Amino acid sequence: MKIEPHLEQIWERLAQADGQAALGQVSEALRDHYGILHVVYHWIDTAGEQYGCGTYGALWSDRYHEHNYLRIDPVVSGCYRRFEPVDWKDLDWTSRAARKFRRDASDHGVGNQGFSVPVRGPHGQFALFTTNHSCTDALWSSFTARHRRDLIWAAHCFNEKALALAPNRRPGAVQALSPREVDAMTLLAVGYNRAQVAQRLSISEHTLRAYVESARFKLGASNTTHAVARALSRGLIVV
Repeated sequence: MKIEPHLEQIWERLAQADGQAALGQVSEALRDHYGILHVVYHWIDTAGEQYGCGTYGALWSDRYHEHNYLRIDPVVSGCYRRFEPVDWKDLDWTSRAARKFRRDASDHGVGNQGFSVPVRGPHGQFALFTTNHSCTDALWSSFTARHRRDLIWAAHCFNEKALALAPNRRPGAVQALSPREVDAMTLLAVGYNRAQVAQRLSISEHTLRAYVESARFKLGASNTTHAVARALSRGLIVV
């Protein structure tokens, strides 16, 4: 898998996307940037309606809907109960239905490796951002470890754009973060853990928790990782 240094042009194209077709083109650009098989964004609402964009072929997308694979897809069921990114190797593929589903996916060009980021939004919205490839476990682990932060950011950027394009929704106003909230979120974004952030800012972990929770509330984020991604995507912090 090739590694290229810059993503700025892709993020700019995502910011300017004006519909599902444009989101699909950004998915293709991101796929080509990383040299992998697929990049997919998949939105599921509380009524079970689905919306998505990405690089899976139309034949597989149609088959997925036709066979109602949403009911048995281990990626969807496994990620729905989690907030952190999920490697497909860590999901339960042992049932007969799951094994059959995976064989069918493979026959339609879906790779053997996957990394999915669950995203939650307003009114019960649930979405997945997935990168997919065919390679060894060792190569895939190296890829996801190296690009984990960018993939989490991409997941939330895609979701923000999808929500902004959804009918009858006005994007919420961006609330400014306080200087201390900016400091805390910036250090978390570059990879410091909470103890290290508290030490760098010369504050207690209890005080740090208050700053992080305040920033999370302002950003409408479901957890700290989501808050960092939103702060980055909205330009509130720069790393």
